[in-house]
Amino acid sequence: MIEKIVKKKIAFKYYAPQAKAVALVGTFNGWNAEANTLKKNKEGNWSTVVSLFPGNYEYRFIVDGRWKDDPTCEIRHLNVYGGYNCVLYVF
Repeated sequence: MIEKIVKKKIAFKYYAPQAKAVALVGTFNGWNAEANTLKKNKEGNWSTVVSLFPGNYEYRFIVDGRWKDDPTCEIRHLNVYGGYNCVLYVF
């Protein structure tokens, strides 16, 4: 029997109470700032859920036009711009 590979729902969160806009960008969406925008709650927490196949992904947040790291991510990979991307492993 062939095992079916299914996508997993992954929640992304970013705390920025003063921000006007937060986007999630990464290898899973072609680094497109319009593909995954986050929604803000009353406490200033921004969030979104993305369905991803198992694999390794790199990502960052764009907060009011500025690229930001995920403060909860412990694994980072050097990028071509001299900064770091956050690394996500989906199993």
